[in-house]
Amino acid sequence: MKPGGSSGRLHALRFESQRFRLLTIVVGCFLISLTFLLSSRPDATVFSTLNPRESLEDARMPAMKMLHRSSSAGLTRDFHVDILPQQGDRDTHAHLQQSVDQTAEKTEWVKDTVIIQEVAGERSEEAEEAAERVAADSGDEAAPADSVDRRPLCDFSDFRTDICDFSGDVRMAANTSEFVVVVDPAAVASHKVRPYPRKGDATCMGRVTEITVRATGDAAGAPRCTRAHGVPAVAFSIGGYTGNIFHDFSDVIVPLYNTVQRYRGGVQLVMANVASWWLVKYDKLLRELSRHAPIDLAKAGAAGEVHCFPHAVVSLRAHRELIIERERSLDGLATPDFTRFLRRALSLPRDAPTRLGDGTGRRPRLLVISRGRTRLLLNLDAVVRAAEEVGFEVVVNESDVGNSIEQVGKLINSCDALLGVHGAGLTNMMFLPPGATMVQVVPWGGLQWIARMDYGEPAAAMGLNYIQYEIAVAESSLKDKYPAGDEIFTNPTGLHKRGFAFMKQTLMDGQDITIDVTRFRPVLQQALHNLAAK
Repeated sequence: MKPGGSSGRLHALRFESQRFRLLTIVVGCFLISLTFLLSSRPDATVFSTLNPRESLEDARMPAMKMLHRSSSAGLTRDFHVDILPQQGDRDTHAHLQQSVDQTAEKTEWVKDTVIIQEVAGERSEEAEEAAERVAADSGDEAAPADSVDRRPLCDFSDFRTDICDFSGDVRMAANTSEFVVVVDPAAVASHKVRPYPRKGDATCMGRVTEITVRATGDAAGAPRCTRAHGVPAVAFSIGGYTGNIFHDFSDVIVPLYNTVQRYRGGVQLVMANVASWWLVKYDKLLRELSRHAPIDLAKAGAAGEVHCFPHAVVSLRAHRELIIERERSLDGLATPDFTRFLRRALSLPRDAPTRLGDGTGRRPRLLVISRGRTRLLLNLDAVVRAAEEVGFEVVVNESDVGNSIEQVGKLINSCDALLGVHGAGLTNMMFLPPGATMVQVVPWGGLQWIARMDYGEPAAAMGLNYIQYEIAVAESSLKDKYPAGDEIFTNPTGLHKRGFAFMKQTLMDGQDITIDVTRFRPVLQQALHNLAAK
């Protein structure tokens, strides 16, 4: 054997061995990948021969059917369920059919995604309800007849307001103050609502137009549209206690923002009990909330108009006074979102107060609200001097109902602290830059709780520093009206049982205040200290 031939065969064997090892590695990687795929997606099909329509149908069916399966022992699973709109007429059915033929990105029939947690062999009530809704909407013949989603038109459970929220063929007959939604005959219902958030206050609600909300199965007998809108309607009243800036915001503007912000301007406002001066005063805010001119319910009724919408909300989603609670808001909004909206809508430039020692040499600015009729600050000049001695630049202003909201907003936003006796003028604190300070002077009479509820808690929710100064008997003019041992001094909270009208007349509007400047000076110092550079 020749040496050269032996060497060539050895080289060929080595080459074949390398090729075998490489092939083994490739096959092994493929098997590992396939095993991982099947273990992570046991319901996956490796090779699909379905056409796009079949694939789309099969892709959504497992999500619906998974609700009907019990979870494995010891496991917790999240199920995602596609909720489809209720089946209606042929046009709706044709639209759904066309949507199925389109790509996944264009499936307009998917309206919502519900995440339901199911634990170890137990099905929650939410899971049962969602399964029934899916079965009903998908045309599952096995679903019982009573499983169709027939949510009530209105919710009467909130302590501040009754609210109705409904979709479909919605018709507003303005002359009868009525919203009619055409539905399945089995879902016929009727409710009456006063769309203003002071439920339980008979005096207030007596100034609010009652609106009827009803569902009917008689499409032919429903009011005929004179104008169709492609956007939702939100109906509310600007009657009640409006005209007072506190109620303008707490009862209407703050809840209105919370209700309509989700529509990003694509909403039709429908107003009852309209006052033209109110619309003028808050025009800039209303234009930011809706791109459409508001409908005056009374004027539309006089003209015999019937407006039709795809969706309607009657009344506003109100939480606490001047507050939006993030956990209750449908869109996760909170009070700071509203104050940012105000600054943007009114072009208010400052979103932070002046800080001591910031190098500008400016003195922080204190605005003192001077009341003109009740709860007067009798020694206003002495309070102003004390504030200036502490280190503030002081501005005195009497807020008036006729003042332009833009002018008021710009003045308040230019200040770093606000001081005033308990009253509607303190509502202007919402224009202050976040981080500013609000000082509320509380009259005598056990009014601490109402002062904190109306302005203290909202101030904190707005990101302001809040100081509550509660006057002593010696600082109240009540000492000149009642003998020293009177119940108004010994047990003022006991008088609250006589009702709010008595409290307002006697304890709020029936006294003026002379502040003890020596006792009050530490409050001014604290307000200034709150503005120290951080």
